[in-house]
Amino acid sequence: MGETGTDRPRILRAAERTAAPWSNGGGVTREVAVHPPGSGWDGFDWRVSLAEVTRDGPYSPLPGVRRILTVVDGAGTELTVDGRTHQLTGRFRPFSFPGDAVTEGRLPAGPIVNLNVMLRDGRAAATVETVRGRRSVPTAPGNGPDAGRGGPVVLVVALEGGTRLAGAAEPVVLERFDAALFAGEGADGTGPCPQRQWELHTDGVAALITLTPAGPL
Repeated sequence: MGETGTDRPRILRAAERTAAPWSNGGGVTREVAVHPPGSGWDGFDWRVSLAEVTRDGPYSPLPGVRRILTVVDGAGTELTVDGRTHQLTGRFRPFSFPGDAVTEGRLPAGPIVNLNVMLRDGRAAATVETVRGRRSVPTAPGNGPDAGRGGPVVLVVALEGGTRLAGAAEPVVLERFDAALFAGEGADGTGPCPQRQWELHTDGVAALITLTPAGPL
């Protein structure tokens, strides 16, 4: 369920996630957050997950969905999207592609873990940044005109090294693959975004994902 408080983001611990095996046996997925809460594959506006990919194979087609994939563990992957091959070497480099494209994945150097952001066309847009060092967390949108109407959501995911969020008397410490969710009231059913300014500190790498409505609310 995650940890929260009146002046803190919602904390989503990696240890509390359930692994969902893929139907083709090529890996497992763990959902980090989804909107609307509890949505299945046909109903989400946006979905963030971590996937452990263990073998080569095709990606499931997702018509009407934009995907942003970031390799966060392992040596990289080779994606062939509608016949064009992309070498995603290394880690922490977001790559965007349409979910309805014919996509094949190959693992030239063994298993990987991907951070996946999925966005329903016309309902949600997103930016994915990889952060090293310090970065202010842009939580202000939750206090703006969209607050209470499914406004912007900011999700911080710890990827490597020590990560903490400073902005309260006690900083929030995130272990690897833990996440912190900052949301405007009504955006995810957890209540209003914290009013204070928060700052991300990491001696490794963290993902900063900003999700915004793309169509009428």
